[in-house]
Amino acid sequence: MALVLLGINHNTANVSLREQVAFPPEKMEDAMRRVTSLDDVNEAVIVSTCNRTELYVDVKLDESAEDPLETDSSVLELEQQKLLKWLSDYHGVQVSDLSTCSYFHWREDVIRHLMRVACGLDSMVLGEPQILGQIKSAFAVAKELGAVKSGLGKAFQEAFSIAKEVRTDTAIGENPVSVAYAAVTLAEQIFSDLGSLNALLIGAGHTIELVARHLSERGVKQIVIANRTLQNAVKLGDKFGGRGVLLSDIPQELEHADIIVSSTNSQLPLLGKGAVERALKTRRHKPMLLVDLAVPRDIEPEVAQISDAYLYSVDDIRDVIEDGVKSRAQAAEQAAAIIERGVEEYIRQLRALNAVATLRAFRDKADRIRQAELDKARRALEKGQSPEQVLELLARGITNKLLHSPSVQMKKASAEGRDDVVTLAQELFELGDES
Repeated sequence: MALVLLGINHNTANVSLREQVAFPPEKMEDAMRRVTSLDDVNEAVIVSTCNRTELYVDVKLDESAEDPLETDSSVLELEQQKLLKWLSDYHGVQVSDLSTCSYFHWREDVIRHLMRVACGLDSMVLGEPQILGQIKSAFAVAKELGAVKSGLGKAFQEAFSIAKEVRTDTAIGENPVSVAYAAVTLAEQIFSDLGSLNALLIGAGHTIELVARHLSERGVKQIVIANRTLQNAVKLGDKFGGRGVLLSDIPQELEHADIIVSSTNSQLPLLGKGAVERALKTRRHKPMLLVDLAVPRDIEPEVAQISDAYLYSVDDIRDVIEDGVKSRAQAAEQAAAIIERGVEEYIRQLRALNAVATLRAFRDKADRIRQAELDKARRALEKGQSPEQVLELLARGITNKLLHSPSVQMKKASAEGRDDVVTLAQELFELGDES
């Protein structure tokens, strides 16, 4: 086995391309089935969020390979091209467009990257906790579909363990900053008094709930939640003293909304230029802030062309986010050190597993020698030989047969000038100065 990773994120691609390669929940099962049907793919997990699409894959290698951490780079580069082509074909995006903005990791760099992502060190918002839940969800989906076995299973569990340690032992989660927090901070920069404003939030997921909480904490009392399922909208609205409506009610609600924040899994825009223009006309062009946190986008980009409509995407709020993460710089350094220790331990455990097959074969061979000598001893006893003599022969026979092959190989290595073999034998058998 060998772990490889192909990814695209907010650091390598703009939102326009990221939304083209996103995997909506309703397509995840089909995508997992297709990627695991590829030649050489043994396991797979697809992580798809508004800021990243990543394919974690365990590929089958030549069984003769002794150490998957030493796999030939050319073999892994071939796997990169296979995954790029698959992603290109699945989403109908040119390979050339993907290759210029994607990254590829293998060997221990996969587990290092996964740990960094799980800890929030690779997020647009440094240390944000939401990504860990998203990775756990992606892992659970892959596991439920039978796409995860021991390879990726161990890697992800190690990443979850390190993320928990980082959250516990560092201040990476203090001074909470998230995309939702940044959206509300942006609203504070544009409007002097949030308490007097009306907010329309589109969606009912975790991000929208965070936005609603931050707005409520800043005094916003008029919060409307619009969602495809009215029950979910009403439930979330009640939580913050607001109302719940259907997506079809958005045009009417827009007339009263000063702040609109949207974050759904819709594959098509929910809010278009015409609807915003009509709402602004009714509002007599009272300014309106629209923050689109969704990928694919919920709000048509053309809305930005309208006077008095201030539209921001997840990429546009990067500066707002960066101001809030400076306090986490020291914690990030501590987290990075914990991650490196985690990577070293993972590699140590992985390499230890490589010795299991050899140890098993060695024990089997020793057991065969023991059984053969024991059978010989029993026959000698049946013929009337003295027990003392039989025990002496039994001990000598087992010792000679166990040492025969190592002795022959060490003499051969020494004659060929391979002193490292002799040194290794001294270490293996703990000979010290006795040699």
